[in-house]
Amino acid sequence: QVQLVESGGGLVQAGGSLRLSCAMSGRTFSTYTMAWFRQAPGKERQFVAAISWIGANTYYADSVKGRFTVSRDNAENTLYLQMNSLKPEDTAVYYCATGFRISTMSIANKYDYWGQGTRVTVSS
Repeated sequence: QVQLVESGGGLVQAGGSLRLSCAMSGRTFSTYTMAWFRQAPGKERQFVAAISWIGANTYYADSVKGRFTVSRDNAENTLYLQMNSLKPEDTAVYYCATGFRISTMSIANKYDYWGQGTRVTVSS
C-alpha cells in the first residue's frame, strides 16, 4: 500500500521560511515523479512544484518561482519543498503526490497517490 506522509507545516510570518517533507512508502520512490500541490480555503487545488524521477528536471508554478525549491532524496524516500520569502497568499494545505514518470507534471489527475496534507499559514 502506497503511503505519503507530509510534515513541516506551521505558522510563520510573512518573509519567513518553512521546509516541508513528504515521506513515501509502498513503492520504489526513485522511479516516480513527485509533486507538491496546495489548496487554499475556498479555492481549487493548484500545482506548486514537481521533480522528475531522477531529480534532473524541476518545474514550478509562476507564483512560487524563485522562492520555493523542490528536491528529493531517493536514498531516504523523501520529497522536500523549501519555501522562502513566504507571503500570506501562500497560506494553504500543501499536499504531496506521486505518479509514474509523468511528463506534464503540473496536471493533478496524472498523479495516482496523494498525502493527507500539511497546513501552512503565513501571517502578514
